[in-house]
Amino acid sequence: MAGARVETLMARMRMLSHRARTGLRKSAVDYFRGDASDWLAFGGLLLTVPAIAFGTLMLPVWFSPSALVLPIVAGGLLLRPASLLALYAASAAALIVEALVLGPYTEGPARVTPGTVLVVAACGFFGLVIAQFRSRVGVPWRRGGTMLFDLRERIRVQSKLPALPRGWHREMALRPAGGQSFSGDFVVAARTNGGRTLEIVLTDVSGKGMEAGSRALLLSGAFGGLLGALPPHGFLPAANGYLLRQDWEEGFATSIHLVLDLESGDYELLSAGHLPALQLSAGTGRWQEKSGEGPLLGVYDGAEFTAARGNLRRGDVLMLFTDGLVETADREISEGIDRLTGEADRYVAAGWEGAAWHLIEKVAKDVNDDRALLLIRRSA
Repeated sequence: MAGARVETLMARMRMLSHRARTGLRKSAVDYFRGDASDWLAFGGLLLTVPAIAFGTLMLPVWFSPSALVLPIVAGGLLLRPASLLALYAASAAALIVEALVLGPYTEGPARVTPGTVLVVAACGFFGLVIAQFRSRVGVPWRRGGTMLFDLRERIRVQSKLPALPRGWHREMALRPAGGQSFSGDFVVAARTNGGRTLEIVLTDVSGKGMEAGSRALLLSGAFGGLLGALPPHGFLPAANGYLLRQDWEEGFATSIHLVLDLESGDYELLSAGHLPALQLSAGTGRWQEKSGEGPLLGVYDGAEFTAARGNLRRGDVLMLFTDGLVETADREISEGIDRLTGEADRYVAAGWEGAAWHLIEKVAKDVNDDRALLLIRRSA
């Protein structure tokens, strides 16, 4: 009995010891990944404070008391608010020591003046505001730029058009508003039906630039998953339901869905409140508007979308675009479309290579709106 009790006691002690080690290890990992993940930067910046103070006292020609703003500014970009406050305390102590050793600022130059204190305090205030914002967002400054770059590249990859068989040419150009990196216009595309069918969806999210970029990223991923997984006539109703479930205050979007048979050239266009597509007939040299019927996405449930049908013969061109390309405050959409087709006629003889980008440059270079243009051409 005594031996069994001893074994039970030893087992409990081992279990408690294991739990204690596991808890300590988890706490250490959480600490160094969380509140102390900036310990290396904090230690380095903390060491620069006495170094700057020493340089100010010993080499006043090379070091100014206001040089303490350097670790303060760097701390605002790199440190968490708690670590930043500790750095501020060290900087304030260094400033006090400098003032005591150098003497009153009225007795000579290179001393701690009220202006020096004001500059250091102002830099500290703005650094703390930046650090609190980063802490609230949860993205470190040194990784935030990388994350935004990855998001931008993800949108670009999702908008990449698939390769087409011989005899077909496609190209796309997208220009965000104001030269920003994020756009409310996006494209998702896929070859379905064993590669015979090309499906392209061009969407214009409400808003522009950074305002619409986050919604465009979410929708491009969702639309990319829906495209090809549903029958062509089921895509826009499913996309409409998805937008309604998001319950955004400004959650509507326009979209045009092209379903093209790459063998016969027959196509269907389904539209959700989007501008019509334009088809250039190689036989007549004229542009013709092609558009289905349907309401905006995200407005009401149970929306129905009617397709427009056509055929791309050899030499024909089909153009899809967003309103930023043809509509401005002082220009009607019809006038913008006339200007777009007039510029596009220049490429009939010269060839369409690079035409999408150049058309945006010619028609809507300085427009403060997102612009997207897609060209599909069947070789003659």
